[in-house]
Amino acid sequence: MIFLGLLLVLLAGAAIVLIATEESARYVLFGTTFEPNHIEMFLAGAATAAVLLAGIWLITLASRRSAQRRRRLRTVRADASDRVAKLEEEKRELERKLEHERTTTDTTDDRLVAGSQEKTAR
Repeated sequence: MIFLGLLLVLLAGAAIVLIATEESARYVLFGTTFEPNHIEMFLAGAATAAVLLAGIWLITLASRRSAQRRRRLRTVRADASDRVAKLEEEKRELERKLEHERTTTDTTDDRLVAGSQEKTAR
């Protein structure tokens, strides 16, 4: 949409330049000669202004939409990053607990085995 808006602005700008640079009221466009009266010139100017405003409106609309999309994407990325950070922290905590249980289980197993040998030795 930005491209279409720029195209309309350039088209209106070209029409303004064409009118401003001509010395007479006779205009040649695509091989056809136009000689508009005052009312036709006014209507052509109004149409040119409408095209210019439509182009500016399209550029503004597309820019706002792009900005909203970027804001929404930034928020989604931040939320995803927060979720990943929470999951990583939870993973580290679970790994610590597992390692603690392994070390506790290893020492308990050694005691049980040693205790069972003492009972069998008696």
